[in-house]
Order: sequence, then structure tokens, then C-alpha cells
Amino acid sequence: MKYFSHPSAVIDEDCKIGPETHIWHFCHLMTDCQIGANCVLGQNVFVASGVVIGDNCKIQNNVSLYKGVTCEDAVFIGPSAVFTNVINPRARLERKDEFKPTLVRQGASIGANATILCGIEIGKYAFIGAGTVVTRDVPDYALVIGNPGRIKGWMSEYGHRLNFENRGQTICPESKVRYQLSDGKVVKIDD
Repeated sequence: MKYFSHPSAVIDEDCKIGPETHIWHFCHLMTDCQIGANCVLGQNVFVASGVVIGDNCKIQNNVSLYKGVTCEDAVFIGPSAVFTNVINPRARLERKDEFKPTLVRQGASIGANATILCGIEIGKYAFIGAGTVVTRDVPDYALVIGNPGRIKGWMSEYGHRLNFENRGQTICPESKVRYQLSDGKVVKIDD
């Protein structure tokens, strides 16, 4: 299947959409956006020009991705999550030349109603809790919650909380992959 789009979706010209992607009710994809293969865009998702979404991403209902947002492969964005693209917006001032890019790395998950300020990088497999306000870069595998968001722990690639009580190493209970915590950074030891 090339891709599926619900009849109520609006897809402007020159969008690049990968095979097996599903675009549901009332979505709007603007010219020159890129959506990878095997993605799901839930109801009422807006994707602005210049946005890039990798393969195997799930963008839940009521999410708007504004110019400057890039999502790598296998990113999950929960319902009504919010992305910004200008630090100091004013209705009467045009600041399109001041858009700041936001990068969501491979496998990251963003919870429902989270707010991601522009100019942020969210690391690989990071986990942003529901309602969190992200105001600074997030390292790989970090669990970030609160307003403003703070690191409250670490998550495996399978979405399990990691406990580093044993000499800075732990094992994901589902995948059995080992992880190492050192100097505030988590790395996967096994593949």
C-alpha cells in the first residue's frame, strides 16, 4: 500500500509520505513536509512545511508539529503534545526568521499534553512524562517529568524504568539488555 489517508485529511502538494503510513481524520499536511514509512498520524494532526518525521512514528490525536521540528525513526508523541518554534512570540511581530529547530531522536516517547520548547534536543529513547514542560536538552534514555521538566530516572529502549543500584549497571527486565550509568549518561552495553 502506498499510504492511506482518510477522506477528511488535507494533504497539500509536494508532501513526501512513505508507504504503509496511515493519516486519519482531519489531519493537515502542508507542502514540503516529509513523513516516513509505516507511520500513524491520529485524528487532527497538523504537520507544517519543512517538518520531517522518520519511519515507524506514532503521532497521536491533536498534535501540531510546526516548522523546525524533526522526529527521527520510531518516535511516539502522545495526544495533545505541544511544540513551539519561537522563543518570544508576539502577534504583531513576524519572527519566522527566528524559528529554532527541535530534534526528537530515535525511539523517544513524549507523553500526552507535554510542551516542548523550541531549540531543544530530546535524546534517543528518552521518555517525557505526560504534562511535562521541556525547557532544556534531554539526554539519551532520560525520564523527564514536571514543570519545568527534570530528570527523575532512566528508561530502557523497551520503556522500563532502570534501577542503577548495582555499580552503575542494570538490566532491562523485558529485553535483558544491560545498561551503564556513568557521569550522568546512560549507554547500552549489549546489543
